[in-house]
Amino acid sequence: MKTVPIITCEQAAEKVQSGNTLIVGGFGMTGAPVHLLHALANHDVDGLTFVGNNIGEPGLGGGRLLRNKQIKSAVGSYFTSNKEAVEAAQSGDMDVTLLPQGTLAEAIRAGGAGIGGFFTPTAADTALSEGCEVREINGKRMVFIEPIHGDVALVRAWRADTAGNLQYRLTERNFNAAAATAADTVIVEVEEIVPVGEIDPDQVHTPGCFVDYLIQAKVTLDDLGSSASISASAKKVDPARENMARAALAELNCGDIVNLGIGIPTLVADYIGPDDGIILHSENGMLGVGPEPESGGAMDYPVNAGKIPVTALQGSSYFDSAASFGMIRGGHVDVAIMGGLQVDADGNLANWAVPGRPLLGVGGAMDLASGARKLIITMTHCARDGSSKVVESCDLPITARNVVDVLITDMAVFRFDADGMVLVKLLPEVSLEKIAENTTAPYRVALEN
Repeated sequence: MKTVPIITCEQAAEKVQSGNTLIVGGFGMTGAPVHLLHALANHDVDGLTFVGNNIGEPGLGGGRLLRNKQIKSAVGSYFTSNKEAVEAAQSGDMDVTLLPQGTLAEAIRAGGAGIGGFFTPTAADTALSEGCEVREINGKRMVFIEPIHGDVALVRAWRADTAGNLQYRLTERNFNAAAATAADTVIVEVEEIVPVGEIDPDQVHTPGCFVDYLIQAKVTLDDLGSSASISASAKKVDPARENMARAALAELNCGDIVNLGIGIPTLVADYIGPDDGIILHSENGMLGVGPEPESGGAMDYPVNAGKIPVTALQGSSYFDSAASFGMIRGGHVDVAIMGGLQVDADGNLANWAVPGRPLLGVGGAMDLASGARKLIITMTHCARDGSSKVVESCDLPITARNVVDVLITDMAVFRFDADGMVLVKLLPEVSLEKIAENTTAPYRVALEN
């Protein structure tokens, strides 16, 4: 049995050269190899290409490399949450390539598996597919994506043995499992290193053949950023939002596997009871998401896609991001509930970009919109300027085409069928006249009891 060298963070940083492509695990700061990244920030390297879901938080994790201007370009899914990443992109200090979250995970997995690329329906006929090869396969428009392989992968695991076999903790698999396979040199920081034989072979998540170096480093609350405590969770609740959440819950059936987007959709979880039989899916790698804990943080609990600590219900399971999006694209998620910026008469959805603002965050929206069996959109009926968000044709960048099944606004519930949009329910204190005044999309009226 081979023995993997155990080195220090400083020695690990010396393995990275200027101009290298780094594949970095983590989702938010959960499972981020923060100690390796901070050591690298103290190392004299620059011109790096950073591949990961996000670039940490300002001054934390990859955010420290960004602050030091060591990152030349970034390939990822969601950079908007780091204002310094937005500023770097706007100033030209950092080039950004944006990929949907599931596409990113699968591209890294493909890079580690020696696959020469793949076709995915995610992002077909959107701004993110411009310049890509597009084919129709089994009746679906699909985009060709090249694999991603790095010079060095920086990974965080919970436990390793001296042969390099890895165990991940809870939702910390996320992008780490794929990243650990997808680089010439793989360096893993872990909470604990144990002798060979102390990890049951049935509990090994990443075999040691992928791992080149180990370092031992303990995670602290300071390493977790906004996920350090449940106190960082802040839901905006008002009667209108509560009405939308209850209307969305009414669209669900016992046994449904449901993914909840950020914003209004997260409120739906507050109304799901144990007898409803609803199973919540989180795209960062969890099935069976329970309520938020009363206290605690990511040191004690799994974290959902909103980077908020949650509890795990009986029968829950954890998996990595590539497997999670395989569930979504493969049609194994029954319902996705997400927010919207615009929905039009053809059921097109726009919810990820506004012209004039940097396109730095798509997350899992495109994957979910095109992959879930049923798509429910919750949003305010009008924008802040009073203009309708329920429009004849979207003029904002499209997330996915002809995908919306149900639209729930703070005024009404609409369904989509072969003939277009149908108004089926008025929300409290809303009249038909008010809907007509505030809706530019054509629709039929067929109110349900």
